[in-house]
Amino acid sequence: MDKEELKALVKKLNAQATQLKMDLHDLSEELPLGWEKIPELAARTHEAYKSLTLARKQLAEN
Repeated sequence: MDKEELKALVKKLNAQATQLKMDLHDLSEELPLGWEKIPELAARTHEAYKSLTLARKQLAEN
């Protein structure tokens, strides 16, 4: 993957991670409603930030 493709990937992953972060925040404000969604949403958010971190690392190495 070239540098421009990595930049685009980082931008896309950043947007996804930010949206999931906001979804998790919104869910926390609605508690106790929706409490059963916490593990799944937290796992998705964790994976999104993990992917973003790896992509940023690859971009920095290029």
